[in-house]
Amino acid sequence: MSTVRASVRWIRADLRARRAQALLTVLAVAGIVTALITSATLLEDGTNPWRGLFAESRGAHVWIHTKDAPDPAALSRLPGVVQVAGPYRSAPVTLTLDGKKSPVALREMSATPPRVAAPLIREGRPLRPGDADGVVVERSFAKALNLKVGGAFPVTALNGATHPLIVVGLADTADQGFYPEWTPGLAWTLAPVLARVEPALGRSESVTGLRLADGEATLPAVHGAVTLLDEQIQRMSTWREVRASMELDNRLLGLLLALFGITGLVAAALAIANAVGGRVLSQTRDIATLKSLGYTRGQVFGVLMAEHGAIGLVGIAIGLLCGQVAASFVLDGVPILPLSPVPLFAIAGGTAAVVLVAVALPAWRGGRTPPVPAAPAAPPRGHLSRLARLALLVRLPPALVLGTRDAFTRRVPAFLSIFGVAVPMMMITIGLGCWATLDDFLRHPEQVGQAAALTVRPDKLPADDALRIARADPGVLTVYPGTEVPALEPEQTRSVLARAAGTSAEPYPFSVVEGRMYAARGEAVAGQGLLDLLDVKIGDRVRLTVGGTPLIVHLVGRVVEPDQDGEVLSFGIDSLAAKDAVPPQFYSLVLRPGADPAEVRARLLIASGEALEVNRVVNPAERLAIIRVVIVALIVVLALLGLANLLTASALSLRDHALDLAVLKAMGLTPRQVAATLVTGTGLLIVLGVVAGTAAGASLVGGLIDLQGHTSGVGAGIGRTPSALTLAVAVLVAVGSALLVTLIPAGRAARAQVPVTAR
Repeated sequence: MSTVRASVRWIRADLRARRAQALLTVLAVAGIVTALITSATLLEDGTNPWRGLFAESRGAHVWIHTKDAPDPAALSRLPGVVQVAGPYRSAPVTLTLDGKKSPVALREMSATPPRVAAPLIREGRPLRPGDADGVVVERSFAKALNLKVGGAFPVTALNGATHPLIVVGLADTADQGFYPEWTPGLAWTLAPVLARVEPALGRSESVTGLRLADGEATLPAVHGAVTLLDEQIQRMSTWREVRASMELDNRLLGLLLALFGITGLVAAALAIANAVGGRVLSQTRDIATLKSLGYTRGQVFGVLMAEHGAIGLVGIAIGLLCGQVAASFVLDGVPILPLSPVPLFAIAGGTAAVVLVAVALPAWRGGRTPPVPAAPAAPPRGHLSRLARLALLVRLPPALVLGTRDAFTRRVPAFLSIFGVAVPMMMITIGLGCWATLDDFLRHPEQVGQAAALTVRPDKLPADDALRIARADPGVLTVYPGTEVPALEPEQTRSVLARAAGTSAEPYPFSVVEGRMYAARGEAVAGQGLLDLLDVKIGDRVRLTVGGTPLIVHLVGRVVEPDQDGEVLSFGIDSLAAKDAVPPQFYSLVLRPGADPAEVRARLLIASGEALEVNRVVNPAERLAIIRVVIVALIVVLALLGLANLLTASALSLRDHALDLAVLKAMGLTPRQVAATLVTGTGLLIVLGVVAGTAAGASLVGGLIDLQGHTSGVGAGIGRTPSALTLAVAVLVAVGSALLVTLIPAGRAARAQVPVTAR
């Protein structure tokens, strides 16, 4: 017991002597664990709202949109089908609120919740048999339009008749993705209400859901449905498309956090190993005294492990708490499932293992310290480094020459210090590259396929009048006709987005990163996601089905495509059949340089007498604005890791050269010169680490972002390296801040009175 009490007192005294360094280590480990938990929460299927919604609503794995209502009994006999949802009648209507018009799919629903694919009421109440004008609205659509329970929901049918409905509830569903990534908006109403809004059956469609015994085996059921329904099918979607739509932004953010977290964990291990190694070297006399008092090698190892391991474990505990809070904050407003125990324990256990291994190596070395209380603390001897020889050759001031020599007195700790600074600086540079990529998206939206700033839909005017008004505006440079239609891929197992934009002679200015733009009828460009989905490459021909009409296109290029996970095919509007292309659904407006989209929109509405629907194109970078906050937070964590390595290197340098201070002063060096010697020794390691880390990050960031773009379907060719000015400022700030921090203990040590025994 006396040994335990003595060990506790020794640990307490040591922690009090280095409060700042211990606190930095705790904060760094906590920050890394927070990043890892947040990234796992964003990456795990449980964080994707689809999984929770699908399980709670008993969702359908396949949704089939047909012209007429199919026979549910025949569909239930398809391979793997266990339940059928519907068929439900669905009619296209237009919601008009505050002058803004939004397309809505108004779907019938019974007052009794169905056993399959039931909307989950989150606010308000479900539909009741007596609701003559009630409607339940999908929640993301309601949030985008600021719809509230009890609010008006005036819809206009295709025949032009307007019907005032009332919102009675807001619901979540796994039937389709979130609005506006997935359009049109979705709303449910009773069958009598839908029949009153749209009495003509020919202007509606039938929607049927299939729930399968094995969700992974969708192909047999889909092929069976295609064989059974044949040309009745207008489009199809599967649970994979809905899940991908819901998880896109979270996946991008989660992978970025995972990259930072894993690399930061390596940096944290280096920082802890350096810190513990430095403390073991500075405590050589204390450890030798413990050994002489009867401590065994194992007991010394246990004391060091208990002290430094406890610091890391405290950081892990704080990180676990902060990680749960951070993940909830990032996903505020979205129904999610908490991180499952397996990845949570894996993160906690893995981080603890890394921390304990990083502590164990220097602690084992400390346990081998011989029991000689008067062990000298003189620096090791060795040859001059090449930098020190160079400093002599160029005749630098003595303080700088001595500092250059001291930097590499201990080669292995010096290398670890450089590496410990380089890793955080590399990740900081990668973070700045992500920031630069987002800025480039915002400044140059044409590089992500968004050259048009506004979209005009004819609405109440003929298409020719809408085109004339758009072209007459002085802020409009070019007008491109466009139409978006669902297209069945070759095996007819799912639908993809076919976008007709511009004409073959005057194509829409997509950002082509491979191949060329389409220039003739039958030519098309595609996003990376579509190329991967169809397993085709540039130069191949693809057969799709649009509205029952075959469409054969020649792929001539790949474009950066942020929509629909890149599963989009784009071509000239003259490549479509006349029934699908005339009149155009919308016009994309490319504005003149300097034109304000808001002013142009206002002029177009005035010129058309509010008869046009004019919408601003949303840049995908705006949906990823949270990444900027994450980058700033992670830079702070990585800076803490670099600072922890810096304090370790400074402490080790002061320890190694404590006895040299008297010699330096006897040689005539002033306290300022002595401080310059100490700062140079540590500062040289910092400069090498910062420069190496910045160079490595700048060379990797473009490829990493392009790799993520490729895997997410957007496509490669989007990565940007930080500008030379940004990199220079980052290097100067990092080096300057480090040197200022190093100068404080070095100046204090240089002004201290050297004991007579040291002299």
